[in-house]
Amino acid sequence: MSKIQLVIALFVGTALVPGRLAAQFSSNDSGQYVILSAQYGTTNRHVDVTDRLKQLARQDRTFRMGNSTFGVDPDPGRDKMLRIYARGPNGQERMFEYREGSTVDGSQFRSWDRGEWGNGGWNGDWEGGGYRGGNDRDSGQYVILSAQYGTSRRHVDVTNRLKELARQDRTFRMGNSTFGIDPDKGEDKTLRIYARGPNGQERMFEYREGSMVDGSQFRSWGGGDWGSGGWSGNWEGGGRGNYEPQPEMTAAIQHLREAERNLQLASHDKGGHRENAIRMIDQAIGEVEMGIQYDNTH
Repeated sequence: MSKIQLVIALFVGTALVPGRLAAQFSSNDSGQYVILSAQYGTTNRHVDVTDRLKQLARQDRTFRMGNSTFGVDPDPGRDKMLRIYARGPNGQERMFEYREGSTVDGSQFRSWDRGEWGNGGWNGDWEGGGYRGGNDRDSGQYVILSAQYGTSRRHVDVTNRLKELARQDRTFRMGNSTFGIDPDKGEDKTLRIYARGPNGQERMFEYREGSMVDGSQFRSWGGGDWGSGGWSGNWEGGGRGNYEPQPEMTAAIQHLREAERNLQLASHDKGGHRENAIRMIDQAIGEVEMGIQYDNTH
């Protein structure tokens, strides 16, 4: 190759570098959802933060959203959240919800850091209009009855926390910190989702720590129109036996577990009485569970 040809080849190669970099850069903006609007606050009082979100998006793909992120407190004294309303590839509107302290990930939004979004189109509904449109993310066959996290010996109800996670995304990775509680320390724990299928039978879905939870098989996953009761209360899943429902005993266990969770979150300086109360609740839960088991086998 002559010197002239070499110079031309180097020039052409150099000229193509920005294009390659641009292609790599644009791949980071290849999310499916186009943002329509971003609102911060509560149901009663919230403000438009679309422009501020654009500034944050230009700085980084992910950021942790806290009280000072948007420089405004639209509803003092209340827990606030960021809600991003976006339009998906099927044309349906979807709402992404992030509570204070959570991490916002822009990888699922198109043109995130270029800010080519937020030009209107949101229907103005704080709850998000997409959940009423019957989009494909809410078309699963199973209706969730309850979600429990822990072990067969000790587990807690996490149905409400699961609703929060479901509003944020269809899939998420379930780990130790997902539910903010360790119901059985030192033991491998699982998330169990109890749901009712189209044939009316109860089915249990199990997810071990570190596994992915996919909500596509559950009806109204993002809408949260589930978890209103109906679970048999059996950790192994009621669909595996002909057990009679025991709603009073099941409700007693749930109240005891909620009381135990509150005690675990309390400060430790209680002269040993807090620890004694937790042990007594454990004993009470065990007695109620044995009562249910006895009734199921006699």
